[in-house]
Amino acid sequence: MKRVVSGIKPSGDLTLGNYLGAMKRWAENQHKDGYENFFFVANLHAITVKQDAGQLKKRTYDIIAWLLTVGVDPNRSVIFIQSMIPAHSEICWILNNFVTMGELGKMTQFKDKSAKAGREGQLAGLFDYPVLMAGDVLLYDADEIPVGIDQVQHVELSRVIAQRFNNAYGETFKLPKAVLSEKTSKIMSLNDPFKKMSKSGTEDSYIALDENPEKIIKKFKRAVTDSDSIIRFGEDKPAISNLLTILSEFTEKSVDDLVREYEGIGYGQFKKDTGEIVAEKLSGLQQKYTEIRSDEDRLKNIIKEGNSNATTLANEKVSIIKDKLGLI
Repeated sequence: MKRVVSGIKPSGDLTLGNYLGAMKRWAENQHKDGYENFFFVANLHAITVKQDAGQLKKRTYDIIAWLLTVGVDPNRSVIFIQSMIPAHSEICWILNNFVTMGELGKMTQFKDKSAKAGREGQLAGLFDYPVLMAGDVLLYDADEIPVGIDQVQHVELSRVIAQRFNNAYGETFKLPKAVLSEKTSKIMSLNDPFKKMSKSGTEDSYIALDENPEKIIKKFKRAVTDSDSIIRFGEDKPAISNLLTILSEFTEKSVDDLVREYEGIGYGQFKKDTGEIVAEKLSGLQQKYTEIRSDEDRLKNIIKEGNSNATTLANEKVSIIKDKLGLI
């Protein structure tokens, strides 16, 4: 049995990138034989950026409701809240002693923010959060970690930390493996195909899952395109390739089939069709979400059950680790 562990931050609006790159994959993965899944809301990771307390709590429930909406089944997967499992914070402190400041200083997100605003003013939480991420997956003996390309580096660090502990104290942790979706490991911005779609981007750069159809269609019509007018998939066509990937996911048609279908058709019609199809599909999901989100008692019960299952495994692992370290 292989165990899959992955989380999502409640740090802003959920986007098309979150849906296609993570949540849709999570739902599909439940139907693979020989897999068990642990999916969590990574709210401890969210507070490396200042959050409004009320909004953070609301978005935590929103994510649980969206997971149910897209097909993540609490009877097939463990769904839990990171901050409600104290073992996550405890293992982070322990694993801090198996990683160097030099290694953490090489992590891409810390380097990027330091380059923009200087190292000295960065929060210790931002510097250290890859260790918390390592703990998130090592606690549960994860085999596979579905991630975007930008997170592979952090999974590799998790492997380094795990191996370092194993070398010192005997076999304790599995070495997790980063798993990329072949098609949607990284959905790109609509106005810059070289940047990941993110809620921190400009409003026209991303599609929020709760946006109305008119706004979605308008954003796709405004999406940037490549230099010529040929609809084709390739590294030299980053903007159109991104839109083809999105349309393929929403139509269940292969990219090759879509390229043939739009042969000789201009960018304008292609973008209009893509926007309309995405808007229609999301509208259906939004209706389902509204119904699920309105029953907060059900959400709390699902969280309670998931937290209980996660806590049992996490506490067992922490107990083993502490015993090996001589911690009472």
